[in-house]
Amino acid sequence: MESTNICKLGLEDGLVLTGRSFGARGAAGGEVVFNTAMSGYQESLTDPSYCGQILTMTYPLIGNYGVNEEDIESHNRKVQAAAFVVKELSPVVSNFRSALSLHEYLAGQGIMGLTDVDTRALVKHLRTHGAKNGLMSTEILDDAELVRRAAALPAMSGLDLVPRVQPAGPYDWPEGYNSKFAQAHRRHGDRVFDVVAIDCGAKTNILRNLVECGCRVHVVPAATKSEYILERKCDGVFVSNGPGDPAAVTYAIDTLKKLLGKVPIFGICLGHQMLALAMGAKTYKLKFGHRGANQPVRNEATGKVEITSQNHGFAVDGDSLARCGGAITHINLNDKTIEGFTHADMPLFSVQYHPEASPGPHDATYLFDCFRSMMESQKAPTAQEMHAAQERLAKAGQTA
Repeated sequence: MESTNICKLGLEDGLVLTGRSFGARGAAGGEVVFNTAMSGYQESLTDPSYCGQILTMTYPLIGNYGVNEEDIESHNRKVQAAAFVVKELSPVVSNFRSALSLHEYLAGQGIMGLTDVDTRALVKHLRTHGAKNGLMSTEILDDAELVRRAAALPAMSGLDLVPRVQPAGPYDWPEGYNSKFAQAHRRHGDRVFDVVAIDCGAKTNILRNLVECGCRVHVVPAATKSEYILERKCDGVFVSNGPGDPAAVTYAIDTLKKLLGKVPIFGICLGHQMLALAMGAKTYKLKFGHRGANQPVRNEATGKVEITSQNHGFAVDGDSLARCGGAITHINLNDKTIEGFTHADMPLFSVQYHPEASPGPHDATYLFDCFRSMMESQKAPTAQEMHAAQERLAKAGQTA
């Protein structure tokens, strides 16, 4: 291996991996996590929920279909992950949609990549010992120094990363599905609902799905006050995904507290966690999180399982949620963590997983229709009603 191409990743607990660099050069730190999806690396790299994290792919060969202009999930069109780790970077890029190789893409964005390392060993280490802070570098090649600097990085618990990914100001989002490779356009009623989307790092495909289910979407930063939202007299509020510890995003939680019971609210991922916190529940950090496109989730009312796309490192505490009047609708079958809940007295519901399915299956797209129905009825959907919406969408041929 040429010395000029050496790249190292050191974890705070002493593990050091040595491989080759691709993309940009330099140094990058963050929480080291892994994603089990077999494809969708571009969507994951540009997902704002990965801000502050070094992303590792478990699938061994990455980069074979390159990068295109359509599959970008961040509103600023930038890579959000701090750095990228793969076992083998494909030397060949072969796809008619490809505009750049993964190496060219990361280099242009100033993002480091590490290849030719044993990602299986790294993932086993993270599963055993939990997600760890790490530092990747082509400049600091002394193992002890690399580990020391990794250990000095701030812990993810207590870290508010939303200011790094939220938009600078409010704006309107008019775009539905605009690619011939996307799902078929959604069929819905004539009424258009005014929705305020609180953007804590929203994936763009979430906003497209809101438009596709018949919403006029006004996006606001996470720090927006409740007064601004209520003055718009919107039909509903959506709370997006995002990075970091949900309990640290106190300003958004305070806003949600003032919105509870006054307007229908739908939350996804970080939004799901913050909605629970606004109700008075608690959240906790998972050992290594759920990240992938193959996570099984069970509807508690029907027993039906959907395969979901997920990206989170925190979860809602079930006992505290029950004390706040929350009703669990969905459970993760791998570890029994909460994946969705409603409330008996307020028009709100949320899910921990990603129904916009980018990347991932389309099993959960029906949840956007449930949001529309909640704005019509002013009542939270039950788990049975969610199942019925899923069945209707499947019969209409609008899910995979």
